[in-house]
Amino acid sequence: MSEPTTQITLIGTRLATIGMEFIFNGQTPECDICKLRNTCMNLETGRRYRILGIRGELVHDCPIHEDGVRAVEVTESPIIAALDARRSFAGSKIVFEPANCNEPNCTMFEICHPNGLKGGDRCTIVEVVGEAPEECPHGNVLKLVELRR
Repeated sequence: MSEPTTQITLIGTRLATIGMEFIFNGQTPECDICKLRNTCMNLETGRRYRILGIRGELVHDCPIHEDGVRAVEVTESPIIAALDARRSFAGSKIVFEPANCNEPNCTMFEICHPNGLKGGDRCTIVEVVGEAPEECPHGNVLKLVELRR
């Protein structure tokens, strides 16, 4: 499998810590007039990212982040999800489809519908992590897998 791609973006100085993960939620109205908007808004909305490195000491003013922003190197984070055990093999390429379950109170809902993945995403199963922490209330046999887009 190829190495994950990295991008340079700006993030609040308080958040700029190597290893920190976040979901990019897009821009706010204050971003419309900012001269750094294109550098901050270069990530895909709704995706989970991990900070790999901090680029320099320069801090830029920001209307959102009180202490300004700084440049960081990020990559999309791998995501742990529960999938049908019959199609959970390390190295497999899949098209992710969240479980057909509309029970948000289910204790398994978050790993069956992980933040950062959308239905139709093409992913690779990096690793089969193990058994699901609980039995699926619908009787599905699930495995926990690490996915990368």
